[in-house]
Parts: sequence; structure tokens; C-alpha cells
Amino acid sequence: MNDASAAVEDTIAAVGTTYWSWVVLPVVIGLGLYFTIRTGVVQFRLIPAMFRTLTDVTPRDAHGKPQSISAFQAFTVSAASRVGVGNIAGVATAIATGGPGAIFWMWTMAFIGGASSFVESTLGQAYKTKDTDGFRGGPAYYITKGLRARWAGILFAIVLIIVFPFAFSSLQANTIVGAVSGAVGDDAPANLPLILGVVIVALTGLVIFGGIRRIAHVTQSLVPAMALVYLVIGIVIVALNIDQLGNVFGQIYAGAFGFQAIAGGALGTIILIGVQRGMFSNEAGLGSAPNAGASAAVTHPVKQGLVQTLGVYFDTFLVCSITAFIILSANPDLEGADRGVDLTQSAVVSSLGEWAGVLLAVVIFMLAFSSILGNYFYGESNLEFITENRTALIVYRVLVMLAVFGGALASASLIWTTADQLMGVMALINLVAIGLLSPVAFKLLKNYQQQRAEGKDPVFTRDQLPEVHGIEQWQDADSVTGPVPLVRHRTDRER
Repeated sequence: MNDASAAVEDTIAAVGTTYWSWVVLPVVIGLGLYFTIRTGVVQFRLIPAMFRTLTDVTPRDAHGKPQSISAFQAFTVSAASRVGVGNIAGVATAIATGGPGAIFWMWTMAFIGGASSFVESTLGQAYKTKDTDGFRGGPAYYITKGLRARWAGILFAIVLIIVFPFAFSSLQANTIVGAVSGAVGDDAPANLPLILGVVIVALTGLVIFGGIRRIAHVTQSLVPAMALVYLVIGIVIVALNIDQLGNVFGQIYAGAFGFQAIAGGALGTIILIGVQRGMFSNEAGLGSAPNAGASAAVTHPVKQGLVQTLGVYFDTFLVCSITAFIILSANPDLEGADRGVDLTQSAVVSSLGEWAGVLLAVVIFMLAFSSILGNYFYGESNLEFITENRTALIVYRVLVMLAVFGGALASASLIWTTADQLMGVMALINLVAIGLLSPVAFKLLKNYQQQRAEGKDPVFTRDQLPEVHGIEQWQDADSVTGPVPLVRHRTDRER
């Protein structure tokens, strides 16, 4: 990195640290705790309902076709964005910059953020709208319909487009290049980033020009398979280093609460890094997952609130934890460790050998690619909020592919720093909005719980909450459930 780039990065980091510490962090924690209390700890109390809702049958239209993507497909679209760089490279970055203690604060914020995730995705469903491919929605929509502030909805949409399909997808492409280069080693050709950039762009174009249903089908296959492979790798490494497990937990808790961190004034930095990396990984409260949640056809808005909260747990407590165990069980030297995927990859290789580094590169390629698709969908949904001009959509798709190509060639450190600060801007807009609209989510939760207490599979119609304005869908029971009553079949592949 040249001096000019280093100076730009240092400036962005300095401004961003102040912004996160004094503005974003208090709002993230404060609202997360408020939502936890007001919902009666919904993120823990309704865990069984999260799994039950994940397998719901998709409501169909008059022609017998699914009204939109299923609850499970919406889960995989959001997981496609969540499970990727944040889990593998992001956790490594957290450990490299904040030490093992940052992992504890990632866990803590996943639990607190679960309530924020529930509120934002429930609102995303409540205020969704219909399009030719199914449903769409998200913060831009509930800000406009619920708060009657279209200007703020447009502002959020613009920020999301900059953050996800451009900044975050660039980061995903950059991580793919780093993983593949690490697997190839010294034999890597000098133009490998260029070659990989072209390949990623070509694959991205093939999928994104097919719409949300093609994205959903691809992520539905890729995410569970690659996440499973990664988890198996992690479990094998943990089993081989089982004697280190106690030491790993010791490092995490000592780093989070240890005298050295407190005495050295580093505790605040560790918490900040844990919160940043946690939000980057699980996206709780960030305003991204509601875009996927709103696209699902379900019978009650709360159902997607529960499903997307489960996504936060899957991301952080399972996948991120495996990464932390892989790295810390290898006893790495964290002094001057690189940010990004290198730390994870070296830990895997040291435990299983060179072949595992190649397998991990394949897994990272697939997960990061699925994240690019999920990020693209978030951007498209928000672009359609601003304008439905087809030319604008084509230009957007081209710009996404250029951003992916640029990410494959750019400096990893600069991309990480820039992405962090942009994420903070997006999070603050969304958190303020869901804080103002949270009474609607609380009423929907009460409605859902009343129907469950009566032994019903909850079905919401907007006449049940006539005092809430701006709800466009949910006209009547037939439009919500479809013309034919839903029958629950757990083996139905359309769910």
C-alpha cells in the first residue's frame, strides 16, 4: 500500500472509530436491550417456534403456484449474505485486531441483536409490497409506509446499495482471491487476481440476470452444503485438538474480562471490535435481512421475524464459533497477524495439512459467491424502491459486476476499513427507524401469541390491527393463505 492509500485508510479508521464508539455502539446495545425486555426475551423464548416456522408450507396463488419464495428459501437468501466473509475472514479479523476476547462480545451481541433482528424482519414482512416476482420489502419500505418519510427511505436505500452490492461484495471477491492465492501458494501466477475476478464476474452475471427465484434456488443449494462442509472441517479440527478446548474458552473469557485488558484500557476497543464484527457477520439490526425476510410468502409477519432471528444464531453461535475454535486451538501468534482469511487458512493447514487449505478455499469461494448473490438481491430490492426503470436495473447489474471485479484486485485492508464505516451509517438509520416503529412489531407479536394460545396456525390480516397505517398486503385470509387452505406437510419440497 502506498503512502496516500495508507493516509486515506488511517483517516477513515479514525473517523469511523469515533462514530462507532460514541454514536452507533450505544444505540445498538440500548435498543437491543429495550427490544429484549419489551418482547419478553422473544429471541430465547420462541426458539422452538423458529424451527417450526422454518418448515412452513408456502402459500400459493389461484394458479397453484407459490406466491413468492418460501420461508426456508428466504432463510437461505439471508444466510447467503451472512455466511461468508463475516464468519471466516471476519472472525479472524476480530481475533487479530481485538484478541480472543472479541469473540465473547460477538456472542453477546448475537443474543441481544436477536431481538433487533426479530423486530426489523417482522416489520419487513408487515410493510412488504407485491411485484412481478413475488414480494419485496425492507427498511426503505417500512420507513416510507410506517413513518411516512419517503426521503428517509430513499436515503437508506442508497446507503444499502453502496454498502452491500458494492462494498461488501467487493470484500467477498477480495476474500476469494486471498483464499485461492493462499491455497495455491508460491505457484500462483501473477495475474491470478485478474483471472479470478473475471470468473467471479461471469458467474455472478449468469445468476443475477435470472431474478430472485434463481438466486433463491442457487443459495438454497450452496449455503447449506458449503456450511456443512465447513462445519465438518471445524469439528474435525476441534476433535483433534480437544485438549485445547478448555484453553480456547479460557482465552476468550480472559480476553473479554481479564485484568490485562481492563488495566490496559483495551476493554472498550475489544467490545467495539466484537460488536462490529458481530454485526458484519450476523447483520442483526443492520437492515439487510428484512429485505430477504420480506420476500417470503408466509401467513404472519412474526414468522419471518422468528426465522431471521434463527439465522443470527446459526451464523454466530455455530459458524463463527467454529472459526474461533479452529484459529485459537492452533495457538497462533496474534502479534501483527493479518486481517482477513489468512489466519483461518493457516490454522486449518497447520491442523490438517495442505489439502485442507485447498478444500477451505473451495468452501470460501462458494460461500463468498453466495454472499455476492445475497448482497445483489438486497441492492436490487432497494433500487426497485427508488425506481422501476429497467435501464437503471441493467446499469445497476453492470456496476455490481464492476465492483466485484475491482474487489478482486484491491487492497484487503482498505476494503475492510471502508466497509466497517459504511456499515455504521446504514445501521444507525435502520436502528432509529425500527426503534420508532417497534410498537407495531410488539402488537404483531401479541397477535401471533394469542392465535398460538388458541391452538391456531397464526394468520394475520390487516383488519386485526386497524390502527396501524401503511400496511399494503394482508388484505384478507384468502389472499394470505391462498385460495386453498394450507395443509402442513413436513416433506413438501416447496416449503
